[in-house]
Amino acid sequence: MEFTPRAAELTTLLENRIINYYTDLKVDEIGRVVSVGDGIARVYGLNEIQAGEMVEFASGVKGIALNLENENVGIVVFGSDTAIKEGDLVKRTGSIVDVPAGKAMLGRVVDALGVPIDGKRSSQRSRAKTC
Repeated sequence: MEFTPRAAELTTLLENRIINYYTDLKVDEIGRVVSVGDGIARVYGLNEIQAGEMVEFASGVKGIALNLENENVGIVVFGSDTAIKEGDLVKRTGSIVDVPAGKAMLGRVVDALGVPIDGKRSSQRSRAKTC
């Protein structure tokens, strides 16, 4: 006896496979550095970026989008821009600036993103509250 599926069964089976096919798909919007200098990077290709949104350069350096223009975006670089070169990739993070605040941060020396640079041990609880 041979099994012959009905059209409705095939439709249900295919729908279930299609629905579950793209569950892990993640799309990143990326751009390219056009120019960089004096702590500002001009980036082409981030058409949907929002003012104040964080970005990450290929070197791992982070920045914030401030100047949105038709052709490019002006990004303030947090940290040294020496590792950023023309043509480097820049990725949107989809989040705004997230800086830790709280008693654990009192007396600490931190960079623009609240990352301790004083050589002391980092406290996980300091990330609990953000501004």
